[in-house]
Amino acid sequence: MLEAFLRERHAAIDATAVSMAAIARRIAEDRGITRIDAVVREFGIGLRTLQRQFRNYVGVHPKWVIQRYRLHEALARIDDDAFCDWAALAVDLGYADQAHLIRDFKKLIGCTPADYAKAKSRAAQAGSVSRG
Repeated sequence: MLEAFLRERHAAIDATAVSMAAIARRIAEDRGITRIDAVVREFGIGLRTLQRQFRNYVGVHPKWVIQRYRLHEALARIDDDAFCDWAALAVDLGYADQAHLIRDFKKLIGCTPADYAKAKSRAAQAGSVSRG
């Protein structure tokens, strides 16, 4: 019934919504995107336009989405190897320096990357002891 209702009104596809969904999908798929200017260049859209439309259609700033995926990448790398060169990780993820990575990580996860890695290591050791 709803589908028939919408078909009768010939709802047009919102090109901006399609574009913002493509940008969000691209950010999610390409961990190499660490800065908004990369999105601006790739999609040929102005910075302010991108910020405004992304906020209107996605609900958050594109920088926020990029940051979340960078932090997910940091978590994955820490999970793969408990020891990490935090400065190198910060550079790989597009952070200006290690302090920014640590601050953002702590804000999202609730602890520093080093504390997270130590906790993962302890949990892994406890798991191997209890199995063994």
